[in-house]
Amino acid sequence: MTSIADLRKSYERAELHEEASHADPLKQFDQWLNEAIAAQIPEPNAMTLATVGSNLRPSTRIVLVKGYDARGVVWYTNYDSRKGQELAGNPFAALQFHWVELERTVRIEGRVEKVSDADSDAYFASRPLDSRIGAWASPQSQVITSRSVLVTNAAKYSAQFLLNPPRPPHWGGYRLVPDTWQFWQGRKSRLHDRLRYTPQADGGWLRERLAP
Repeated sequence: MTSIADLRKSYERAELHEEASHADPLKQFDQWLNEAIAAQIPEPNAMTLATVGSNLRPSTRIVLVKGYDARGVVWYTNYDSRKGQELAGNPFAALQFHWVELERTVRIEGRVEKVSDADSDAYFASRPLDSRIGAWASPQSQVITSRSVLVTNAAKYSAQFLLNPPRPPHWGGYRLVPDTWQFWQGRKSRLHDRLRYTPQADGGWLRERLAP
């Protein structure tokens, strides 16, 4: 049996140099995300979301990015879920994308705010019908007795709303407003490339190399 401690990989696919990277981290992220999509990596839009509760214990889960621009990075979820409750008490979070096949990681940290009701309504209306019903049927993060609770709820809300379920009041979008970006590119001999971007008073970004 192979020992986990003996598992090794040499990272040799690419490089990340200051002179070849974008001065704006959003442009660098856009480039890398689009390269991940072009490479047909499974779920390139999947990201780890880390929050911290009132008990100071961190928790993580996978969510899907649904938009990004100069204002920040957006995802949608149940406001009453554990992550929603933790963000209500501590509106700071961290995101991480890990594109294994490209030997790349992007980390983003910052303050989190809710997107507008109009944005949440528009995205909700674009979702498949089953997903819209699911937003009503699942009391996310709450204890339920069995899967039949979900099935029963889905049937109830399907009958109630037919083809036009409205957005639930407990469901909508969040936007992380970045104050730190990190881009990591795997390199040979564990001498990885790692660039950090932090905002400056003039509206630009300070780009610094960190030891891996």
